[in-house]
Amino acid sequence: MINQPETSAEVCKGESTWLGRRVHLIGAGGVGMRALGQLLMMRGAVVSGSDSVPSATLESLAAHGAEVAVGQRAENIPPDCDLIVYSAAIHQANPELLAAGQAGCELIKYSRMLGRLMSDREGIAIAGTHGKSTTTAMIAYALTTAGKSPSFVVGATSDQLGGPSGVGSGGHFVVEACEFDRSFLDLSPTLSAILNIEEDHLDCYENLDAIIEAFRAFAAKVPPHGLLVANGEDRSVASAVRDASADVQTFGLNDQCTWRGANLTADRGRFRFDVLVGGRKFCRIALQIPGLHHVYNALAATALLFQAGLTPEEIASAIGGFEGIDRRMTVKAQLGGVTVVDDYAHHPTEVQVTLRAAAEFFRPRRMWCIFQPHQHSRTRFLLKDFARSFGLADKIIVPEIYFVRDSEREREHICAEDLVAQIRLNGGDAVFLPTFELIAEHLKKSLAPGDLVITMGAGDVWKVADEIVCWLGTDY
Repeated sequence: MINQPETSAEVCKGESTWLGRRVHLIGAGGVGMRALGQLLMMRGAVVSGSDSVPSATLESLAAHGAEVAVGQRAENIPPDCDLIVYSAAIHQANPELLAAGQAGCELIKYSRMLGRLMSDREGIAIAGTHGKSTTTAMIAYALTTAGKSPSFVVGATSDQLGGPSGVGSGGHFVVEACEFDRSFLDLSPTLSAILNIEEDHLDCYENLDAIIEAFRAFAAKVPPHGLLVANGEDRSVASAVRDASADVQTFGLNDQCTWRGANLTADRGRFRFDVLVGGRKFCRIALQIPGLHHVYNALAATALLFQAGLTPEEIASAIGGFEGIDRRMTVKAQLGGVTVVDDYAHHPTEVQVTLRAAAEFFRPRRMWCIFQPHQHSRTRFLLKDFARSFGLADKIIVPEIYFVRDSEREREHICAEDLVAQIRLNGGDAVFLPTFELIAEHLKKSLAPGDLVITMGAGDVWKVADEIVCWLGTDY
């Protein structure tokens, strides 16, 4: 049974806890760490940070008032630092981490810091292999438009929310709950969702069973008086939530789901659908963002938003007005008959659903996919799945694998040419071009009106999109 809760507490506690405190972020260039830094500054903390390479996210953190450094050195840590926060990607041998430990500074992981900030609010945590950032932003946007003034941390930028994080006066704190390094186990949400579970992060999980076990532990973090919203069509999710103490409500398109999408219609991949609860119509939602996968994200968001106090009308209006987040099929330009899009997809399932949504929405003459593999370990473990995921792309270009978190030994096990060879075995028209400069030159010689270029990956492949946009605007 679904019960709408009484009004959530509107008074925020603990805001003064961070006023004037010095917090240093190691790995501050990550999107999540940047959001955390902005959140702490909004609460009055004095924030500094560093990362190994320059990036737009690091520049953004500096623009908001943080003192940032490129290159990680012991001297980056302020002498009067109260707290050191480090991302899951930071190795124990990091010079700043070692120096902080020797100086006796309090050390805390990013995820635990999120849990600490969540403790004075009603936490809403979104977990799953795919769709976390979009669904988290969708919920934060809906709560904001309904006047609930939530705090939030999203792993990507939302223009509608004014960035990846925000501090509100309301009682809700919405966060993206990442399973990497089991980080989401540091959170204690009252309301939560598990969108899906697949093999990923196999550099820290032995297999799918280990991943499911971690999600099972996450599900157990939701208290008996809370709500856990689960994908009703995913067997791995069903296994993870089987013994949860919280009320479990499912979402999906089949008749057995608590929150069911029905009467679907689509216009260029943008779906309209009824939301049914117990067979009765709850609301009808018209999405602006294309792709069937967003129907599932919207169903999960709807269930949590209703529990958070929104009416069916408020939910339908807000989700229908949601425009998505940065690097999720983001249109960079449409010039000279060529469309340039950038996307964050870095898992085989994400590649497949994004290419399908792009094909339905843009209907290109030819679709060029510039895919930058992210991590050697992920590419090796999921090689066959990656090779099968590019079926809708007419042309595939693969640069060098983006090297992050893996060891040099892992780097020796696989290369980008191995992925290209597997794509070709599956019938794809793929080519390996190691550098962005070579890719840009190839595209400049080959693009024609009606083409769609989609850069894809969790690394810095967006630079290719920017170069092509610049070329289209000047020389095409």
